[in-house]
Amino acid sequence: MPDTDITADSAAVSTETTAGTETIAGTGTGTAARTARDRLADARLYLCTDARKDQGDLAEFLDAVLAGGVDVVQLRDKGMEAAEELAHLEVFADACARHGKLLAVNDRADVAHAARAAVLHLGQGDLPVPAARAVLGDDVLIGRSTHAPEEAVAAAVQDGVDYFCTGPCWPTPTKPGRPAPGLDLVRYTAALGTARPWFAIGGIDLGNLDEVLDAGARRVVVVRAITEADDPGAAAAEFTGRLRRDG
Repeated sequence: MPDTDITADSAAVSTETTAGTETIAGTGTGTAARTARDRLADARLYLCTDARKDQGDLAEFLDAVLAGGVDVVQLRDKGMEAAEELAHLEVFADACARHGKLLAVNDRADVAHAARAAVLHLGQGDLPVPAARAVLGDDVLIGRSTHAPEEAVAAAVQDGVDYFCTGPCWPTPTKPGRPAPGLDLVRYTAALGTARPWFAIGGIDLGNLDEVLDAGARRVVVVRAITEADDPGAAAAEFTGRLRRDG
């Protein structure tokens, strides 16, 4: 996969415009002191987690990882009905409000609207960004998943997109059967030089984090490395320390 011959792509990226910076209800419980876009610009660690129904410790888990440095937390629990998802999102919203962090909803603009979430994340096969904007307006942040160079280039300049994720870096059971473009895609994305925030995703843990950073990422999405850790808060803190140290 090429990672150097991107002159045209870089020129396209340089034409992107910055979205508005209105202060918004970033956590569903009132106006945030900092705008959600400010928080996104500073974010380094993005966590996807299920509702912890097996463990029964959702509130305690969220407090631990948000205190440990998670900047954005997304409820990702496929197959959950909207009413149940909204009930769990109330717990997420409360924790995010107390810790000053961003709450993200996966896939569903209607749920993001009902939960008053700061962030909606969309995959390549989900609702188109303009349709999501029609539901949510301009204040909610929208992210995109990208799995190929052309998708990363598009997400870096697409109107209405606030951030994007690139990967998977390694195969992951979270997305069974999806090929992993690997660190070449991370290098390609880093070479674009976009000012739009982007995160490397897919199989990232503390053992391979340095490889991801060496490939040019400065933000990562994590799942199992925190959700399955013996001490999730400590794992989040170690990720945060290393990500902040490397800029």
